[in-house]
Amino acid sequence: MNSPLLLPASPFTASAHRKAGPWDDDKLREECGVFGIYGHEDAAAHTALGLHALQHRGQESAGIVAYDGGQFHSHRALGLVGDNFNDMDTMARLKGSVAMGHVRYSTSGGTFIRNIQPLFAEFIFGGLAVAHNGNLTNAYQLRQALVERGNIFQSTSDTEVIIHLMAVSDAGHVIDRLIDALRQIEGAYSLVAMTQKKLIGVRDPMGVRPLVLGRLGDSHILASETCALDIIGADFIRDVEPGEIIVIDADGVNSYHPFGTSRTRRFCIFEHIYFARPDSIIEGQNVYEVRKRIGAELAHESPVEADVVVPVPDSGVPSAIGFARETGIPFELGIIRNHYVGRTFIEPTDNIRHLGVRLKHNGNVAELKGKRVVLVDDSIVRGTTSVKIVEMVRDAGATEVHMRISSPPTTHSCFYGIDTPERSQLLAAQHDIQGMADIIGVDSLAFISWDGLYRAVGEVGRDMEIPRYCDACFTGEYPIPLTDREADRGPRQLSLLEEG
Repeated sequence: MNSPLLLPASPFTASAHRKAGPWDDDKLREECGVFGIYGHEDAAAHTALGLHALQHRGQESAGIVAYDGGQFHSHRALGLVGDNFNDMDTMARLKGSVAMGHVRYSTSGGTFIRNIQPLFAEFIFGGLAVAHNGNLTNAYQLRQALVERGNIFQSTSDTEVIIHLMAVSDAGHVIDRLIDALRQIEGAYSLVAMTQKKLIGVRDPMGVRPLVLGRLGDSHILASETCALDIIGADFIRDVEPGEIIVIDADGVNSYHPFGTSRTRRFCIFEHIYFARPDSIIEGQNVYEVRKRIGAELAHESPVEADVVVPVPDSGVPSAIGFARETGIPFELGIIRNHYVGRTFIEPTDNIRHLGVRLKHNGNVAELKGKRVVLVDDSIVRGTTSVKIVEMVRDAGATEVHMRISSPPTTHSCFYGIDTPERSQLLAAQHDIQGMADIIGVDSLAFISWDGLYRAVGEVGRDMEIPRYCDACFTGEYPIPLTDREADRGPRQLSLLEEG
């Protein structure tokens, strides 16, 4: 039974925020993480470790495909990486020196085994496994055209659209078929594919979604984040460039730029704010340091007299440190998080539903009682969790509660692969700052400005003509066409598709 605080499944226009768990986590959620390794005798084991490091990017399901030089082997299952790739028998079946894997959230479609990636298909040239992170914004139209010409789909994932486009291509070589498919799709994506002879990585032409290249001895690796390289002791080589295709095979690493190299970069700025792990290097910057700089900018823009700076665990910690250092106000862990409450811990019956966020967080009375508190969090989505956190802090004895948010107000839905409520459910889209403060129950509320955020990531400010990042969730300026949405498809049709 779903909590009444959770939204019902919505159409493809924006993902229903229904996968946050029974305690209404009230966060934007990254959809997927990808990992691939070529030329290592323990390829599948290293892939499992890499997926462990990327678990924050998807907790609904996990899958690995390996190739042993003669046959493909796969294992895909619902649940966490550690629950599905933790026994010797499973790993022993994933033989081969090439492997790739995927962790994911399901969004507007259902949670089915058939949607778990990597997806696999047999072509005239042999087998192909594909997994991607992101969203194709014209997937529905492409899918309809393919179905009309006789293609039969086995999943509701838009990843399968790429496979079918490759299947109907007149090109001969696998890379040419892939390029043919990529020229037809729109959206934000990072993709990893594997054939008998190659490991392939692709990043969308604007570089919205992340993908990095690494090396472990003579083996090469593709991954969503550098933290997946760290866990296996691999070296970070570089980011895959926007629009670049990386091909790894017996001849080494080759690069292709079928879309050219002069396109505008629009990396997702929310990776710096929340999505990426803080120990990752994203676009040449350490995420943890960026988040501390965000906190410092926030303190400079919106100071307040207070006794203690308290992060909302865990995502608010680095920015709270930056805020505390900039202001000189002591930093304390005024909210303690219980890390052992899983999403399936207990069914939230009506009798215990009022406990809400307290199952995951508890106010530290020793640090809150009698104090003027600054709460630092990364974002406010619907505000439901913020209400509970503020109430908890006041119940612990805080005399004042001021909230500072290390992102601008989230006023628009994301259509590029982030699990987002419809705009009507976004608190900042319906209320001004004071109205939000009144609803949440704080004495003051402030968000970092667009320019402050851009300064924290190393820019002089936001270029209003050509922004360096994709910030559509704050500005409503969508850099990639929303073809399916603009076609005004019906909810029943659009809900058939699921992001990668």
